[in-house]
Amino acid sequence: MAEEIPKEEFKLNSEFNLKKDFIPPTFEEWKTQVEKDLKGASYEKKLITKTYEGIDLKPIYTKEDLAKLKIVDSYSGYENYIRGKNVTGYANKTWNVNQEIKLADAEEFNTALINALANGQNCININLDTATRLGLDADYASIDTVGDSGLSLSAIKSLERALNNVDLKKYDLSINTGTNSLPFLSLIHSYFKSKNIDSKEITGAITADPICELAETGKIDVSEEFLFNSIKSSIEWTRKNSPELKVIGISTLPFVNSGANTVQELAIALSTLVYYLNQLTEKGMNAEEVFKKTQFTFGISTNYFMEISKFRAARILLNNMAKAYKVNTDKVDFNIGAKSSNFYQTELDPYVNLLRTTTQTFSGIIGGVNSITSSPFDEVTRTPDNFSRRIARNTQTILREESHLDQVIDPAGGSYFIESLTEELANSAWNFFKQIENNGGILDSLKNNFIQNEIEKVASERTKDINQRKSVIVGTNMFADVKEKPLEKSNFDQAAFHKKRAEYLKKYRLSGSNEKHESVMNKLNSISENSTFEIVNLMTEAFLSGATLGEISSSLTSSHKDEIKITALKQKRASEDFENLRERSQKYKNNKGFLPSVFLANMGSIKDYKARADFSKGFFEIGGFEVFDPPGFSNITELVKDVLDSGTQIVTICSTDDKYPELVPQIT
Repeated sequence: MAEEIPKEEFKLNSEFNLKKDFIPPTFEEWKTQVEKDLKGASYEKKLITKTYEGIDLKPIYTKEDLAKLKIVDSYSGYENYIRGKNVTGYANKTWNVNQEIKLADAEEFNTALINALANGQNCININLDTATRLGLDADYASIDTVGDSGLSLSAIKSLERALNNVDLKKYDLSINTGTNSLPFLSLIHSYFKSKNIDSKEITGAITADPICELAETGKIDVSEEFLFNSIKSSIEWTRKNSPELKVIGISTLPFVNSGANTVQELAIALSTLVYYLNQLTEKGMNAEEVFKKTQFTFGISTNYFMEISKFRAARILLNNMAKAYKVNTDKVDFNIGAKSSNFYQTELDPYVNLLRTTTQTFSGIIGGVNSITSSPFDEVTRTPDNFSRRIARNTQTILREESHLDQVIDPAGGSYFIESLTEELANSAWNFFKQIENNGGILDSLKNNFIQNEIEKVASERTKDINQRKSVIVGTNMFADVKEKPLEKSNFDQAAFHKKRAEYLKKYRLSGSNEKHESVMNKLNSISENSTFEIVNLMTEAFLSGATLGEISSSLTSSHKDEIKITALKQKRASEDFENLRERSQKYKNNKGFLPSVFLANMGSIKDYKARADFSKGFFEIGGFEVFDPPGFSNITELVKDVLDSGTQIVTICSTDDKYPELVPQIT
């Protein structure tokens, strides 16, 4: 019998202390050990992450990084507002679920809106088609602009159909009207008046954003003087009649959707703000009121931590700009909306867009924005349907109701990494903002292509990385599913819809008595002769008398025709080149009856060919090729027979380096 070993009794020291017993290494000690582990590889190349913003991300951030910062000693609702304008975060007022409903027909829009408001949406986003934003009635607009991107409206009757049975007093409005908000502001006011609702009940934003429209379309056909006189009139009218309504928009979406980086986006927003402030203060407006009347909208990209830091940096920059204009920052709210950018949305494997949108939405919430628009997964393929709109809306509901993101105040606050990145972003954006201003400001920088060229540099770098698969788009340039069934396109007949709207408007104009038509004409003439904020009341009366949006816009702009022209931004999604490749393969199949194919000549054991076979299969599938991937062959005769039987004309040999000199001559 083995001798029994006496048991020893171990007792923990009552003064057990992890910090004393395991002394934490300094950053330099950690780095020294890492460099040893890298065995000669470059620390900078292996562990420093380069970004499109020109900001290098370290592999680790410490308390020492936080100690260097100037921006962290603040509470939510105070100081530089990095942590948000509200002391309680989202606890007392959650973010607006600001979902778009891109339906052209007023009745269909109304049905979808009522459903959305009953199922989580808490504001009304009226996304207008191009014709309406341009102030054109459908019968005077080209077919491709009617119903192309949203609701087609021309008069109070169509607005009544769109908003039937919706209690507008309960919800904020969100309407981007293009370059001039006066006509649509008047249309909304006429609707409120017809329902005996006080205009002071109108809240939210009915905005004009000339720079956004110019960047997207390349031209504006009225004078700069007229644009800002109109914005001034909107501010003056809402000051008295709808004090809670914002009428100036600053959206960076066209820039983000063209590939701009985060630094450029922040700087462009800041420069646009300065341009609007200078134009309006020169016309006697108060800078504080301009801030109060401005709604900011940023795109959300897929770089999670960069986006969180962007929204925090935006508040620092806006706070600094307000102080530069002697504005009491306690009296303005810096209302920031966000919409998930389409730049990384894909037509291929579209359900991956759900993951992208979730990440984008999450970063917007953690960044503390006031409203969020989460894109439906099929938005870049077709008009989103009921299912995709519901899933997009529910993304926000889940993050609020199940993840409880509305119950924490600035969860990113104090993060060594995010706080450091926030300050770097703010500083870099400020430097690029100064470059824009030194180049003449936002308008001149668009006219002389400075902005376009700077964005193109970044977009080209992104495209290069995507094409070389250094940057991965899951389902598109990596892990493609050649057999996926594409989403069915919308059955929306734009030409038929245009015809329907045009016929309706012609009948609408002919209806009524001669006295009614004479009344409308008199009011339209009054509009063309008036340039004060009272013009909103005149346009309201014209709408109530039966005038259309096109008639009113024409009367308003007839004596102010001019042209501001630039090179429009090149808006292109990151995945388009690969989608074009897949489309060409599909056309090949339509012509030949089968997809282009490649045969993998896997030679030897599985360990000999597996790595190269997997790479080759993934490589060809992103181009839409059908890949024959058989088990490994032990002799050339079998391989040649199977290749000939497959009917493919492309063979890729997959094996080890030492076998290639022997295999290649025999196979070829």
